[in-house]
Amino acid sequence: MSKLTDVPKRILIGRALHSDKLGETLLPKRIALPVFASDPLSSVAYAPGEVLLVLSVAGVSAYHFSPWIAVAVVVLMFTVVASYRQNVHAYPSGGGDYEVATTNLGPKAGLTVASALLVDYVLTVAVSISSGVENLGSAIPFVVEHKTSVAVGVIVLLTLMNLRGVRESGKLFAIPTYVFVAGVFLLILWGAFRGLVLGESMHAPTSDYTIHAERGGLAGLALVFLLLRAFSSGCAALTGVEAISNGVPAFRKPKSKNAASTLALMGGLAVVMFCGIIGLAMATDVKMAENPAKDLLHKGVAVGAGYTQDPVISQVAAAVFGDGSFLFIVLAAATALVLFLAANTAYNGFPLLGSILAQDRYLPRQLHTRGDRLAFSNGIVLLAGAAAILVVIYDADSTRLIQLYIVGVFVSFTLSQTGMVRHWNRHLRSERDPVKRRRMHRSRAINTFGAFFTGLVLVVVLLTKFTHGAWVALLGMVIFYATMTAIRRHYDRVADEIAAEDDPSDDVVRPSRVHSIVLVSKVHKPTLRALSYAKLMRSDTLEALSISVDPAETKALKEDWERRGVDVPLKVLDSPYREITRPIIEYVKGLRRESPRDVVSVYIPEYVVGHWYEHLLHNQSALRLKGRLLFTPGVMVTSVPWQLDSSEAAKKRARRRADWNAPGAVRRGPVTLPKRDKASNSKK
Repeated sequence: MSKLTDVPKRILIGRALHSDKLGETLLPKRIALPVFASDPLSSVAYAPGEVLLVLSVAGVSAYHFSPWIAVAVVVLMFTVVASYRQNVHAYPSGGGDYEVATTNLGPKAGLTVASALLVDYVLTVAVSISSGVENLGSAIPFVVEHKTSVAVGVIVLLTLMNLRGVRESGKLFAIPTYVFVAGVFLLILWGAFRGLVLGESMHAPTSDYTIHAERGGLAGLALVFLLLRAFSSGCAALTGVEAISNGVPAFRKPKSKNAASTLALMGGLAVVMFCGIIGLAMATDVKMAENPAKDLLHKGVAVGAGYTQDPVISQVAAAVFGDGSFLFIVLAAATALVLFLAANTAYNGFPLLGSILAQDRYLPRQLHTRGDRLAFSNGIVLLAGAAAILVVIYDADSTRLIQLYIVGVFVSFTLSQTGMVRHWNRHLRSERDPVKRRRMHRSRAINTFGAFFTGLVLVVVLLTKFTHGAWVALLGMVIFYATMTAIRRHYDRVADEIAAEDDPSDDVVRPSRVHSIVLVSKVHKPTLRALSYAKLMRSDTLEALSISVDPAETKALKEDWERRGVDVPLKVLDSPYREITRPIIEYVKGLRRESPRDVVSVYIPEYVVGHWYEHLLHNQSALRLKGRLLFTPGVMVTSVPWQLDSSEAAKKRARRRADWNAPGAVRRGPVTLPKRDKASNSKK
């Protein structure tokens, strides 16, 4: 398989990087912003629309509540950003919410946070890409007709880009993210100039539409519940904020300071864009409906199933820039692209968190290993697979997927901030410096308010979204929690089982004797090599063992054995049912029963082949036998390889591939060696 995958692998993800190049993958702030903050920045493309969609249940008259909902989201955003700035300074190792909760609240709280974050990262990829496909589909009908396949294809493309390494993917993602941010700011400024300075009237494409209220005349608790549900939908703007605290190790030094600065910049940009789009949506009279085919009316008639409801940002851009204008097309393209790239927040957060959890033995240890490009490749692939499954199950429908969203992130917000309060309480008990104590009191106050506010929002989200799909996210958290608990229990049990004891036990006492067995089918070169190797091991007893399935073949083997004068006794076991594995296993177990202190060493001659299809023709019996012998205590299995000519040809092909350079693997131009390297080469 290596030769089938090595060349395309190098072309797709690049040449392997040496471990000492890890420092070169660290991110400056200008690259860290699009890498870690593309999710909260891009959420302004759908979060305002989600607010209006929920309010539309009560009709257009409920839209006047949207500015107040935006204010509540802004207060929450500033609270969360201020709280996480304390996190990145106190816990710069990259554990983020998981480390904070585990250290201050205990392993169970930490595992709850980890489960919530893993679910949220998977949903971030699914929601962002599905929303991007829907935005792109408004301009390209083919995308809408095949949106599930297109979404899965985008996931595959993003996976390949991230497998190249975090810094290279960051460079690729920086341009569209900054174009999107600049486009939205230009949209807000130009819209404000036209409306406030020039006094022009701007109208969205749906400004002359009306909405049929599903539940008109809401008041009292029903209205409060609707507003809370709209607020919880608007909180989608906060998803991804925690990724920066999880990714502090990826920043350049000073890591904590750069991470905190990036957090503040991200929060400011997201707040301005979110409020600006909400304000322009109100000014241009945008109309949205949860079920537009039935509830959105044009001249008193329902628009019908063929109507495609454009996102709020597209309608606002059409009103401000003009439908189909150059700036409208640029912003639409940047919006679709940045929604695809918003998933990159999860592609950086999920593998890093998975690596930390694997180091703590809550996930398989393969997730802790960096790949060829110094990225956590296994975590990237696992995230992509989970997100692709979710996209297929929900048919890439962002409206359905968003109902599952933000539960996990507010679970982690609340537990993290509660943990930080306990962190400051612990340090205040031992700190005596008045200046440091004042700073700690201020930080504790910020985290206390953050814990209270995010906890309140979590309750609101659970109450308003549980029946709309939030239960699926909670079920995912439970599954992750149970799986990680089981994995940790397994690793702990294995560690206890294999731990070396202070006093020698039967497991470490030298065996009395070694009884060696060489498996024989015919007298050929692989058999003779196995016999020669077994003799070198100086066993106490050595015998050759053959299974008699065909009497004629067995007779020929015995005659050839005697004719060659092989000085190793040959033992033949009859197999009336033509089995090969079972008689050998029973014979070996019989030796163990007779002498429990003895070790049985089994030598198996095997062919080394050069083509994948040759594996189907050889070594099948040996594989089954080795698999059975592994479960037999006191039995050692040794494979004695014999390289066929095809394997030698494969070795030559591998050597030629090693000399071949993939595109981009070698820089053009002469390579100048440092003086030290020249001196060492001249000595050679």
